[in-house]
Amino acid sequence: MTSRRTRIYEGKAKILYEGPEPGTVIVHFKDDATAFNAQKKAVIEGKGVLNQRISEFIFTRLNDLGIPTHFIRSLNVREQLVREVEIIPLEVVVRNVAAGSLATRLGLEEGTALPRSIIEFCYKNDALGDPMVSEEHITAFGWAAPQEIDDIMHMSIRINDFLTGLFLGIGIRLIDFKIEFGRLYENDMMRIVLADEISPDSCRLWDTKTNDKMDKDRFRRDMGGLVEAYQEVAKRLGIISENEKPERAKPKLVKSD
Repeated sequence: MTSRRTRIYEGKAKILYEGPEPGTVIVHFKDDATAFNAQKKAVIEGKGVLNQRISEFIFTRLNDLGIPTHFIRSLNVREQLVREVEIIPLEVVVRNVAAGSLATRLGLEEGTALPRSIIEFCYKNDALGDPMVSEEHITAFGWAAPQEIDDIMHMSIRINDFLTGLFLGIGIRLIDFKIEFGRLYENDMMRIVLADEISPDSCRLWDTKTNDKMDKDRFRRDMGGLVEAYQEVAKRLGIISENEKPERAKPKLVKSD
C-alpha cells in the first residue's frame, strides 16, 4: 500500500481509491459488517479478505464466460483493481427461493422454492431505505433506459444460471443475491457491465443438506460464526485450503491527501 493515494469514496463495506492509471479504481474491502441499512454495525476481522477472494474468483469466472464486468485483477488479499464505471442507481435482486423481505412481504415460508426466478429492482438510496421500484419508475426518472434494463435483466439471468450451478456443485443452495451494474465508457462506446461484488455479503447461501446459513444472515440474525461460514464457502470453492486461515488483522486505512 502506498503512503499517499486519493480516497474517492468510502461506503459501508469498501473504500475506493484512485487507480494507478486513468479509468481505473482500487477497491479496498473492509472488515465492517452492517445490516438493516447500517442500523446494525460491527467489525468482524477477516471478513473483508474472504469477500475479496470469493468475489475475485466469481468475477474472474464471469469474465471468462464473456459476461462483462468491471474487474481487472486483485492487487492483494484486500484490494482489487477495477475499471471506473458510472454506477446505475439500482440494486438488482435475483430470487430463487423465498427468504428475507420477500417471505415477509408475501407471507411465504422461508425456503419455499419460487415458481421461477424473480428479478426485483431497488432504488439505491440509503436515506430512503433502498425502496423497491418498477421498470416504470426506472424509465420515468431516467435511472436507466429501456435497452439498459433489458441488458441488465439478460445478464442477471445468465449470472444466476452460472452461480446456481457453481454453488450447487459444492453443496450450497443459492437462495438469492444482489448485484449492481455500471456504465463503462470506452472512447465513443458505452456498455453495461457488472460492478460492485458478489460474495456471501451479497448472497443468501444455504447448505443443501442442513440448510445452515452461510451468508450475512448470520450477522443480521445474531447467529454468530460469520467468518467461519464465509471461510467454508471459500474452502468449498477451492479458494483456500482446509488449513488456511484468512488474514485476521484489521485493515490499516490510508489517509487521503
